[in-house]
Amino acid sequence: MPEIPDLYAYRRAIEQRALGAVVGAVRIGSPFVLRSVVPPLDEAVGQRLAAVSLVGKRVVLSLSDADAPASRALVIHLMIAGRFQWRPFGAPLPKGLGLVAVDFVDAGTLLLTEVSKKKRASLHYVEVGELDEFDRGGVDPMTASQAALAAALQRENRTLKRALTDPTIVAGVGNAYSDEILHAARLSPMQRTQSLNPEELERLCATTRATLELWVERLAHEFGGEFPAKVTAFRPDMAVHGRYRQPCPTCGAAVQRIRYAENEANYCAVCQTGGRLLADRGLSRLMHSDWPRTLDELEARKGRG
Repeated sequence: MPEIPDLYAYRRAIEQRALGAVVGAVRIGSPFVLRSVVPPLDEAVGQRLAAVSLVGKRVVLSLSDADAPASRALVIHLMIAGRFQWRPFGAPLPKGLGLVAVDFVDAGTLLLTEVSKKKRASLHYVEVGELDEFDRGGVDPMTASQAALAAALQRENRTLKRALTDPTIVAGVGNAYSDEILHAARLSPMQRTQSLNPEELERLCATTRATLELWVERLAHEFGGEFPAKVTAFRPDMAVHGRYRQPCPTCGAAVQRIRYAENEANYCAVCQTGGRLLADRGLSRLMHSDWPRTLDELEARKGRG
């Protein structure tokens, strides 16, 4: 699922190409993508793109009549497999993948596609005053003060991994960048938020923003003036996410992984857990006492094999 760095890249690219342009048409490729009825979607035609913003992981295209303040908005949630493409004006919707096309006169066409049998991406066309309904309540880690982020994280006693990816606590962070944040902060994904000492909490809050800003800059450099074409949660220069069994760039130890529900956490045992292996629910339940507790024990068992 695209997260803050990816969404910032999309926002910048759409602004560069379509800000101020008039909507010529909004074409729907799947009846399931449009989740609103009032106001009618065809009323977006003839309005200008006044602003591009984010509400959590949703991309908001605010529209206005002529030079008037924005009054309506197209709200798009990419979910896991949704992606944007930029094409020449009036480009056809890709068969089977195309969900929405927003045609901007004299600018081009913004396509929403989804490479998944489960069509989860969504489009709402709403009054600007209704945008608060899409806010899940999490603080924006790019703009919130360190004190506000700390308060949000410690409001409930969650694991750090769960707290960072919960949109009611922190907005815009998911599985990939939470791994990167926790590695940079040298904290275990399973440590509890209310068990953090003041130094650890301060480090986590500072690292959250710094890591996201770093990746916003990296993606801006990577895409340059091109529209983002390869938005993925797996990047070769990430420290731990998607790098199971590969060397940690900090210490060289093999990156470890635990799976839970439909997600996973990638971490370095040396940098983040003092050499202790976190228990994967499935494997540890299966192996019981045979589950290795430390990296040394894991390496010893490999040697015996």
